[in-house]
Amino acid sequence: MVAITGAGAGIGRALALELSRRGARLSLADIDCQAVEDTRALCTGPHAPTVSVFDVGDRAQVQAYATGTVEHFGRIDAVINSAGVLHVGSVADSPLTDFDAVLRTNFFGTVQVTKAFLAQLLSQGTPGRIVTFSSALGLVAAAGHGPYTSAKFAIRGFTEALGADLAGTGIAAVGVYPGGIRTSIARAALLAPGIDREATVSRFEGHVARTDPDQAARIILTGVERGSARVLVGADAQLAEITARLAGARYERLIKLAGKLS
Repeated sequence: MVAITGAGAGIGRALALELSRRGARLSLADIDCQAVEDTRALCTGPHAPTVSVFDVGDRAQVQAYATGTVEHFGRIDAVINSAGVLHVGSVADSPLTDFDAVLRTNFFGTVQVTKAFLAQLLSQGTPGRIVTFSSALGLVAAAGHGPYTSAKFAIRGFTEALGADLAGTGIAAVGVYPGGIRTSIARAALLAPGIDREATVSRFEGHVARTDPDQAARIILTGVERGSARVLVGADAQLAEITARLAGARYERLIKLAGKLS
């Protein structure tokens, strides 16, 4: 049984559809009622998913979702934290309210959903998976993404700490690091004052988004099945990790050079 937040669009929807095809029982969640209902309608597997609509940044709603899911299905095998929001804007240009909003959804949403299911996972005495979504920008920082990069680095740290805590329990913490995925995330992005939305969408969809979400879902599920600590999605994510490992603190120079060449 798999719980998926952010199942209304993008990678979350692609994961739901792929898992449904594989016969999984699903508890789908999203803040957008129509979007998650559309995902449920697209699922073609033998089990009809349940659907919940709530904000992952709201602790009480998250706990109610986790409690209801376990009561309905009787157990939980995997939690996939794919709910998140993109933000474009530098540290200087992004007001503190932007940091609040991005961290509330991306970081604290991940922490709250994980914590809400963790005791149940541990009590079952069977293997399980907790999947979090960082980013290529959780491996290397790039200019113009202050709040977003901060949240994604925080998710990386949380996931690695969780994995260390769970060693020997049979529960694996799987950190997913996508590069640019062909989804609508840029169209729904939060923007710092002065950032042009049309230009942001054009750049993301024309130059950044290179991996198909269905392909991304298959890569992620392979990593989840293996219990991999880190799943890199896309050549850009792989390049980000290699750059960080080889260049160390000097990786910013390589990022700038890559930007000039692209």
